Amino acid sequence: MHIHILGICGTFMGGLALLARASGHTVTGCDANVYPPMSTQLRDQHIDLIEGYDAEQIKLKPDLFVIGNVVTRGNPLMEAILDTHLPYTSGPQWLAQHLLRDRWVLAVAGTHGKTTTSAMLAWILEYAELSPGFLIGGVPENFGLSARLGYIQQEQAHSPFFVIEADEYDTAFFDKRSKFVHYQPKTAILNNLEFDHADIFPDLAAIERQFHHFVRIIPRNGLIVTNGQDATLKHVLQQGCWTPIEQFGVEQGWQAIPQHDQILAIYFHEKLQGTLQWELMGEHNSMNALAALAAARHAGVPTSLSIEALTYFKNVKRRMELRDVINNIHIYDDFAHHPTAIQTTLTGLREKVGPTRIVAILEPRSNTMKLGVWQDKLAASLQQADYTFCYADGQIGWDISSALATLGNKIEIHHTLTSMIDAITRLAQPGDHIVIMSNGGFGGLHDKLLAALRE
Repeated sequence: MHIHILGICGTFMGGLALLARASGHTVTGCDANVYPPMSTQLRDQHIDLIEGYDAEQIKLKPDLFVIGNVVTRGNPLMEAILDTHLPYTSGPQWLAQHLLRDRWVLAVAGTHGKTTTSAMLAWILEYAELSPGFLIGGVPENFGLSARLGYIQQEQAHSPFFVIEADEYDTAFFDKRSKFVHYQPKTAILNNLEFDHADIFPDLAAIERQFHHFVRIIPRNGLIVTNGQDATLKHVLQQGCWTPIEQFGVEQGWQAIPQHDQILAIYFHEKLQGTLQWELMGEHNSMNALAALAAARHAGVPTSLSIEALTYFKNVKRRMELRDVINNIHIYDDFAHHPTAIQTTLTGLREKVGPTRIVAILEPRSNTMKLGVWQDKLAASLQQADYTFCYADGQIGWDISSALATLGNKIEIHHTLTSMIDAITRLAQPGDHIVIMSNGGFGGLHDKLLAALRE
């Protein structure tokens, strides 16, 4: 089958393209922004990319167009597809029909931690020699790629297990259900639930409704692994649940008790399962680990082996990824773009480095951030930083200065990258820990700042 993917350079659609190509399909695609690293990853797999959405692409005559949720009505190629009655489907629907139907799907949902938890779970199954397939919204450093089919060489067959990051964002312009309702998992992790994606959800209740649609399709012989501390998830499950539940973060379920030197004692139903020594910081990562351990146990992996696997877990690129150490200045790249994620990232770093100075660099880039939904919570989320630089590029529809005024002389707002990089390099001194937080490319700031610090 020849499929042509609209919006192919997105994290999800790019991963889907790799999976389709590995399955033997001919894959082409287009996007408005064809750029590395996804463009490089796709071209390395001999997937032809086209810049833009011109209607002439219908002359490629694929068997099917697969539509990403970045595509809207008015898109020239989409309009041509509709006008000529050509076959099309969404990415999640194609994935469900062609790759997930006969697999044991382990889906990781939640506002925060989906990518890291998915990577942990995939790595545990890999360490247990189960060779899982996966589609993750980031690049796990243990694997070096964001998606694979999963193949067991000695059995000459695909692994039955497939780990997927289960996003609540909408499926496509013609299917406003959340992506995750297509995946039909046997094992589901519910990490946490807060208001997000204000561009598509009017309120938290609307997101809860989608999460309950997800809960409704998990079978009786499956398992729901849920955050026992999260009141919103409890409310979702109270609306109806037909599947066994295991909780984490509570005494009656899975717990991680900090010991010393990054060591955690892991308990299940108050019985010690083992101790985990690793490099990841913060309570949020401890919670992610508990979720992954519970899900892996459901798939048949002994908890002792799962704990051993996590000692070798290398995290995901752009999740507190240490980019470099220059003159004893540590520079990290982090994906945090929601106040909760910003706060947990900085709190985890503070616990690790103690009184050493932390400098936060923030790009308020997500659609929800640009709408100003979190402006009242933003300053509080940055309290653990000794100094914050915030980038305001003119696309923000609210007054950042007023929102961050309570930070006093600990905040600088810049309207150009050049001025901000100059200010950061003047401030930086040996011993600093600098955290760059954005869910996008930040205009190449990472490499520009590293170059400036080296100079």
